[in-house]
Amino acid sequence: MENCKAAPTPISVQSKTSTYSHLPFTDPLIYRKIIGSLQYLTITCPDIAFPTNLLCQAMHHPLNLHYYKLKRLLRYIKGTTAYGLPITRGYLILRSYSDSDWASDPSDRKSTTGYCSYLGNALISWSVKKQPTTAKSSTEAEYRALASRSSNRYHVA
Repeated sequence: MENCKAAPTPISVQSKTSTYSHLPFTDPLIYRKIIGSLQYLTITCPDIAFPTNLLCQAMHHPLNLHYYKLKRLLRYIKGTTAYGLPITRGYLILRSYSDSDWASDPSDRKSTTGYCSYLGNALISWSVKKQPTTAKSSTEAEYRALASRSSNRYHVA
């Protein structure tokens, strides 16, 4: 994929499905190796954390559809190799932001929570997780996201 065309986003909003895309992928070992490498890459590239997590969920039984999505993610990475997390001087003000996507998983209707924290202008932590219980409304999902973010304590010396 050295000479591939870069993708503008890590995952596609629209999913093209066919009968072939629901067949098992022929080489699950190579799928697992690539996904394992991407998990390490998420440490410095938080923009691929969510799609990598989605693809990891199919690690035990990948389908051709999952491999197509993996290739798109690799095409996105190809176009974003110059991206990075800047660490700059500035005021050491701690700020955190959280958000949720209500009932985003169609299989269990659980919401996804995400947060990021900055110390000055530098991103110091981030996370995206599925909420442990099903929220009854988007307000409840947002409240849970905020509560989970505020329950973590910081010790700044």
